[in-house]
Amino acid sequence: MDAAELLEPDKLWRADPVLTRPSQIPAAAGVYGWHFDQSPDPRLPAGRLLYVGIAPRRMANRASRQNLRTRVRYHYRGNAEGSTLRLTLGCLLGLELRRVGSGKRLTFGRAGEQELTAWMAEHAHVCWFEHPQPWLAESELIRQLDLPLNLDQNRRHHFHAYLSDLRATARARARGLPVAW
Repeated sequence: MDAAELLEPDKLWRADPVLTRPSQIPAAAGVYGWHFDQSPDPRLPAGRLLYVGIAPRRMANRASRQNLRTRVRYHYRGNAEGSTLRLTLGCLLGLELRRVGSGKRLTFGRAGEQELTAWMAEHAHVCWFEHPQPWLAESELIRQLDLPLNLDQNRRHHFHAYLSDLRATARARARGLPVAW
């Protein structure tokens, strides 16, 4: 595992080539990193790595079925319920989190998710590397790097308390609102 592959990648990928078929992303285990040419928050620098994620995620006694391709594609076009990155970005960008469907899921609603998808297509760039046990690499990267958008395993980061509170406030507010759809 080499942090340089994420900090100074040979190539950063935008949404279009990642979402088109065939995808440029391998259907393999690995680590991905997100760079933003416009910061989602004025307290954060633009033009550098702000978040790392992994696929598959290791669970109690197994790994998920996700891979780099499915996970990165989901971040670019999914919703806040299934993507902690989307939840974080939407909260930082001031989108309103809402209960949807049965009222148990929290997303930014159709319009908010579309706005976030468009923002990410314009400003988010991703890179990755394959790794057979990405959960080991993720822990090491979070220890080594300045990753303000990672909350898990990153309590020491100065942005952690602010981001945690922002997300908790958005969730609490959403639970007090009627179901959006």
